[in-house]
Amino acid sequence: MQERCSIIDLLLLKWQAVGMPPSTGLRARMRAELTAEIKEEARRQLAAEGAPGLSLRAVTRSLGMASSAIYRYFPSRDDLLTALIVDAYDAVGAAAEDADDGCPPDDLGGRWMAVGLAVRAWSLANPHEYALVYGSPVPGYRAPEDTVGPASRVTLVMARIVDGAARAGVVDDPPWSPSLAPIGSDAVGAIQTLIDLAFPHASAETAVRAVAAWTQLFGIISFELFGHFHRVLDDVSPVFERALLEMGRVVGLPSPWSGGGRMADVSPVGPDGSGREAPDGEGEVWYLV
Repeated sequence: MQERCSIIDLLLLKWQAVGMPPSTGLRARMRAELTAEIKEEARRQLAAEGAPGLSLRAVTRSLGMASSAIYRYFPSRDDLLTALIVDAYDAVGAAAEDADDGCPPDDLGGRWMAVGLAVRAWSLANPHEYALVYGSPVPGYRAPEDTVGPASRVTLVMARIVDGAARAGVVDDPPWSPSLAPIGSDAVGAIQTLIDLAFPHASAETAVRAVAAWTQLFGIISFELFGHFHRVLDDVSPVFERALLEMGRVVGLPSPWSGGGRMADVSPVGPDGSGREAPDGEGEVWYLV
């Protein structure tokens, strides 16, 4: 019991210092703070052990709680994983939405660039959360429906840009020569649900190109974070920016004109999440692998 009380006592002292709220409000705020503490400790374990190594008992031990106490907040490890996954999707989704909102609405190419750069910046700043949601599946974990909405946020931002361009009549067919054969009915049928949900004004060809560009965005980020560009690209940033521009043009978007979304200097990910050099002194960069 003494272990369990330690963190609760700290919260009580905090609320006493700022003025005691009504008992129901106090319980709700204590629950919210404890939930946040549990998730923060779980993220630390995620960075150290990876998602398969996440343990409720280890979390409670680090927080000074009794092992039974955590089950009132997260009944199982999978419930805690779900909360972390939803938080990660919401965070990268918010970054994409904020980047889009910061551009002129009619600069469709600039919005595309800004969103892609914001997603990469978030990913480099939060490599373990990125790996949790876009990396290898966690053995034995099945994501519930609660994750679908948050997981769709980035996709819907990018789809809104493409569909807006289609609605405005400014989507150009790529200048391929010779041109590709018309898209087949099987591909149209396979993508029709996505068109209905996200691209109601776009052609099937445009929707397919948008899907290709969307997956390429995350493919490049994953290659960077998981070390596949090590000793291949000296500086990923300018290559990523050009690739993002190329992706937008393949989709058929106009060129950016507002200058929004230019990426600040982002360092590669070191073993502790920082962009520091390898300790052997040879100037190598460490990547999350």
